[in-house]
Amino acid sequence: MKLTFGLKTTPMHVPYADIQRVWREADEVPQIRDAWLWDHLLPLAGPRNRDVLEGWTLLSAIAAQTERLRLGLLVTSNRIRPPALLGKIASTLDVISGGRLVMGLGVGGTHQPAGLSGIPGPNPALEEYAAYGLTLVPPGEGIDRLRETIEILRRMWTEDEFDFHGRYYTLERNRNAPKPIQPSGPPLLIGGWGNRMLRLVAEYADIWNISGPPHTDFDVLTDRVRRLDAECLRIGRDPVTLSRSLQQIVSYDDPASTRAIVQRAVGLGFDHIVLSLPRPYPDRAVEWLVDEIIEPVEDAAA
Repeated sequence: MKLTFGLKTTPMHVPYADIQRVWREADEVPQIRDAWLWDHLLPLAGPRNRDVLEGWTLLSAIAAQTERLRLGLLVTSNRIRPPALLGKIASTLDVISGGRLVMGLGVGGTHQPAGLSGIPGPNPALEEYAAYGLTLVPPGEGIDRLRETIEILRRMWTEDEFDFHGRYYTLERNRNAPKPIQPSGPPLLIGGWGNRMLRLVAEYADIWNISGPPHTDFDVLTDRVRRLDAECLRIGRDPVTLSRSLQQIVSYDDPASTRAIVQRAVGLGFDHIVLSLPRPYPDRAVEWLVDEIIEPVEDAAA
C-alpha cells in the first residue's frame, strides 16, 4: 500500500478555534489524507478541570467546514454510546461530510492495571467513567461487545430493516435512513493491541491502528505486527489487504527523532502514519509537518 499521512488534534486543553484553524489548513494540503479527534470526556493529562470538547459533536462541526479530508475519531469508545445510536450518528456524519468518514472504533473503558501502554498512574477511565455514569467491563466482555457493535453498524448501513438479538444488545425492527453516502458504509479502523483484539481486527477491519513510542515500544510493535499477520493467515485473509496505521506524537523541538520513529515504523510495514500534534499548536502547524516530517520521510522511502 502507498504510504499516507494523517494528523490528530486532541481536543484537550485546546480552544475550538485552534482545532478549526489546523483542520482548515490541513484541508488545503494534499499530503495530509485524513484528520482525527479522540473520544474522551475528561482530560487524561495536565489540569483535571480544563476544557475537553466532545468528539462526535466537534467532528460534525469541522466536517461541515472541510471539503477534502477523510476524518474520524481515533478511536470511538464502544462504551459511551449504544451501538445503534452510534450507527445513526456515523450515518449522519457521513452524509454531512459527503462520504468522508472513517469509522474508528475501540473497546473503550475496561478494567485495566495502572500504567497501561506507558501512561503513568491509575487507569484514567476510572475517573472518567465514574464522572459520566458509565461502567467499566472486563476486557473480554469489551471485545465481545465491540464485535456485536460492528455487526449492528454494518447492518444499519446496508439493510432496510432488521432485528438483532445478541448477548449484550437487542434491536427490534431497526431502520436507519439516510444511509451513509459510502455504499457499504465508512471503512472500519479498529485500534488495539491484545491478542483477542487482533483476531477481531483480522476479521473485520480495513485499517488497524496502534500508538507508537513512548506508549508502545518497537519490540512490542514488531510482535503485534507478526501476530496480526498470523491472525490474518489463520482465517485465510491476505495480510496485505489490511492497512497498518501508527499514531505518533510529534516533537516540535526534535523533529529528527519523530522522523526516525516514523521511518522505522514504515520499515516494519506501517503504511499510514497519524501525526499527533502536542498542544499548543504552532502557527502553520500543517506546513511544519510537511516540511519537517512528511517530505523527508517520503524522500527517504523513495
